[in-house]
Amino acid sequence: MAKDKSGYIIAAAFIGPGTVTTASLAGANFGFHLVWALLFSVFATIVLQDMAARLGVASGQGLASAMKKVAYKPWLKNAFILLIVSAIGIGNAAYESGNLTGAAIGLDAFIDIGIGAWAAILGALAIVLLYSGSYKWIETILVYLVFIMAGVFFITLLVAKPDLAAMFSQLLSPQLNNDTITTVLALIGTTIVPYNLFLHASLVAKSSKGQDKSAAVKTCRAQSAKAISMGGLITLVVMATAMMAFFNQAATMDASNMGAQLKPVLGDKAQWFFALGLFAAGLTSAITAPLAAAYAVTGALGLSDDMHSKPFKAVWLVIIIIGVSVAALGFKPLPAILFAQATNALLLPIIAIFLLIVMNKSNALGEFRNTWKSNIAGGVVVTTVVGLGLYKLSGVFF
Repeated sequence: MAKDKSGYIIAAAFIGPGTVTTASLAGANFGFHLVWALLFSVFATIVLQDMAARLGVASGQGLASAMKKVAYKPWLKNAFILLIVSAIGIGNAAYESGNLTGAAIGLDAFIDIGIGAWAAILGALAIVLLYSGSYKWIETILVYLVFIMAGVFFITLLVAKPDLAAMFSQLLSPQLNNDTITTVLALIGTTIVPYNLFLHASLVAKSSKGQDKSAAVKTCRAQSAKAISMGGLITLVVMATAMMAFFNQAATMDASNMGAQLKPVLGDKAQWFFALGLFAAGLTSAITAPLAAAYAVTGALGLSDDMHSKPFKAVWLVIIIIGVSVAALGFKPLPAILFAQATNALLLPIIAIFLLIVMNKSNALGEFRNTWKSNIAGGVVVTTVVGLGLYKLSGVFF
């Protein structure tokens, strides 16, 4: 497992424009009152990704294939297939539209040709890169850009001398109401990414072949926990800088001034740098989202998951085309990204429930099956997300 880079790929998918945008909106509109949702999300992601990694190492297969194998009755197996294809297809299409919209916002700050036009260009670029197989080195460069952006957020937070007393006070007074529920779900949806479960299990299954399973699980666990924790910390810092720039201030944050939270360090160049960061985060995630969907759908349908196979290419192509189409329809960019993350959170419990079933019933897992502690942690995650989803739906109908 020394050469396994799945944790870094998960990080690349984790820190997308949805994370930056949602965290900025949360901090600007609600300060630190929603940090509880972020802390829950980080905990939940570590719990679920650990299950996915153990599944990949122990069984040598992806989550989609494992879900099919625990279904002993044909109707249940067909239900699994329908669930995976529809849930991951819908979820990743929504995510892809958010990724492309975020990256397009970044590029449009440099050359104003419209969000839709940039989304189409970026979608075409993602297609070329995935088809050629030469996306990996570009992804590495973009990940570096994302972490450079994260570094600037950290520096800004230090230079701006945050009001720690106010942050701590708000942290201890969490909010959940009709005004905050969409942002809460968005924070959860941008942190606990369902497609990362499929992506991680498939990548680890391939990279751990021939390795000692106990050592491989230990490596995967440490790597994914590090990536997730780092992503959570970055999200928290973005929330903090947005809070200082916009919370209880006269100014209102929108797509044109999101970069203002970096002004204490970058001055007039803040908006440009923020735009560059959104572009890097968006294109990186625009590559990983369709890649994950391809692993999930081909695994569910029993098709080849070789990156060069026609079925594999067909799945990621459809996801990108849908993402471009939604991004180009002219929705307001920030609500579109927020909606994509909230949709992801509503799909999450379905995938998490079946992951729990697999981790308890799969005969291939052996000693790597869920312990009672893992089941309790997983149950807490599912119950909380389902409860929040029902709260959101109750606000729509009542």
